[in-house]
Amino acid sequence: METLIPTINRLQEVFLTVGAEVIQLPQIVVVGSQSSGKSSVLESLVGRDFLPRGSGIVTRRPLVLQLVNVAPLQERLKTENGNGVKQNAQFSYPGVKAEEWGTFLHCKNQIFADFQEIRREIEAETERTSGDNKGISPEPIYLKIFSPKVLNLTLVDLPGITKVPVGDQPEDIEAQVEEMISSFISNPNCLILTVSPANSDLATSDALKLAREVDTDGRRTLLVVSKLDLMDAGTDALEVLLGRVIPVRLGIIGVVNRSQHDINTQKSLEDSMRDEQTFLQRHYPSLASRAGTRYLAKTLSRLLMHHIRDCLPELKTRVTVLSSQYQARLNGYGQPVEDHSSTLLQIVTKFASDYCHTIEGTARYIQTTELCGGARICYIFHETFGRTLQSIDPLGGLTELDILTAIRNATGPRPALFVPEVSFELLVKRQIKRLEEPSMRCVELVHEELQRIIQHCSSFSTQELLRFPKLHDSIVEVVTGLLRKRLPITNEMVHNLVSIELAYINTKHPDFTDAAQVCASVNSQQAEALDGGMRWKNEKVAEERVAAAGFGSPSKGQSINLLDTAMPVSRKLSAKEQRDCEIIQRLIKCYFLIVRKSIQDSVPKTVMHFLVNFVKEHLQSELVGQLYKQQLLQELLIESQDTAQQRTEVAQMLEALQKANNIISEIRETHLW
Repeated sequence: METLIPTINRLQEVFLTVGAEVIQLPQIVVVGSQSSGKSSVLESLVGRDFLPRGSGIVTRRPLVLQLVNVAPLQERLKTENGNGVKQNAQFSYPGVKAEEWGTFLHCKNQIFADFQEIRREIEAETERTSGDNKGISPEPIYLKIFSPKVLNLTLVDLPGITKVPVGDQPEDIEAQVEEMISSFISNPNCLILTVSPANSDLATSDALKLAREVDTDGRRTLLVVSKLDLMDAGTDALEVLLGRVIPVRLGIIGVVNRSQHDINTQKSLEDSMRDEQTFLQRHYPSLASRAGTRYLAKTLSRLLMHHIRDCLPELKTRVTVLSSQYQARLNGYGQPVEDHSSTLLQIVTKFASDYCHTIEGTARYIQTTELCGGARICYIFHETFGRTLQSIDPLGGLTELDILTAIRNATGPRPALFVPEVSFELLVKRQIKRLEEPSMRCVELVHEELQRIIQHCSSFSTQELLRFPKLHDSIVEVVTGLLRKRLPITNEMVHNLVSIELAYINTKHPDFTDAAQVCASVNSQQAEALDGGMRWKNEKVAEERVAAAGFGSPSKGQSINLLDTAMPVSRKLSAKEQRDCEIIQRLIKCYFLIVRKSIQDSVPKTVMHFLVNFVKEHLQSELVGQLYKQQLLQELLIESQDTAQQRTEVAQMLEALQKANNIISEIRETHLW
């Protein structure tokens, strides 16, 4: 079970190399107010002076401290010389001639055997990102210390909770520090080591307050009461250490920190620990065995090992799930291009195939939110275009007066005995002409949908196109050019369909009603409405009255220019005029419906033949002919910078996850107990 903490440290190093925090690893986070003794507690655990010290805020960046227990130097030298058993050869650290040493992640392959150098490096690295005037930064410093005197531990030392900004600190320094602390302790896989001085009231501890916010049931919180020797005379922390003031589930441990005088006189940590035990035996004899720095180190190591054991199954599952996700992402980015010719042909062929399949409705990626491709074209033909034609009134825009005027114009100076055929042709052509605009609009809508299919195939079907932006733009340009080239041809053919109908009015069409039958039908209807003899008499009287009113002799003193007399806008028609209008209206309506039915059937067929099917059949040959050129291959298959960078990042993350999976797999179930 002692191997669990080194295993987590290895996992931490693996994920640090890719600079990602996708996995929340178990660790111990040290939280406390400014100058509460956090750094002193950490130095006591390590047994060496290595942290920056002073008044005010000293820890200004998170410090991730990994303590690694190694064999003493003599034993390691024996192992290197072959005199010892090489059971732990991977932990023998060949080439290191120091008893204790440290390494920084940002100083790779550099070993710090002098702990004063470690302190100076921490200060220099802090000032590099935080400035030299009390500013803070959330970017962690990673330090690993190897020593035979430490237990395997991973701790994170955070800046102390402060209230008033000093130096270059912003006005919201308190909120920034609390946000930084919360980002670490909100990790459900971390243990919270809260440090509170014995000479302050626990009820006012900001560290405990923050811990309670993220760990409401207290399963992850351990309290360290520091500075036991600085309490007022006549008082002690017994009630606090026994948990009678504020209970903490993982326990409360009291420690004695080194004073500033001890630091100035360079009192060794071994002497300080002996003095700490003496103090505890004298003032807290009942708790001496469960207090002090040594007991704290053992407790932290034990708690961390058990916590890792509890988190390990979920951690393994998380790593496995992420590995499969990143593998799928990597497959989506594709492999770097080696054979440009085959890659270009493959992408062009796939795009053309997907384009045709989208029109035919057999594409792999079928949208469920809106109609697309062939379904949209079908909707345009039978719903949009069909309904528009059906909504056109055969007699729309024609008044009875227009019809009567056309009849009179067609007869010339002679009164007509019968309805002239010329007037029918003139009026029906005018109505048929109204079918051209919706027919042209139908072509335009289908053309727009064929343009939309290009974007649909680029976004959903052909992921490779996203890798090569120049190839994507070239394919879009070629397909757009092909559609643009076919559009005027299709428009001309649709225009010809209407012109063909206008060119010859076939009154012998099988579905066209015979004019004689229409006349007979209208006459019989009027005969039923009026009495036979009175009808002609009334008509004659009415005509005489109209003539008398319109063409009578001018009154005295007036001269009338007959050419200036305007055609009345509306007037009551005679029975003969009504009969003629009715006949023309019926004939126009009958013939218009025949032509509308023909146009409604022939326009979709024309669009499919001249535009849709032509593009389907010639798309691939057009793409290959214009893009498959030796001088264009290199230029077209240049990957976008984002895709190449993302593929590299995903590959690195996948490699890290695979390493992590191997590291976790090395742990046997028997090691957990």
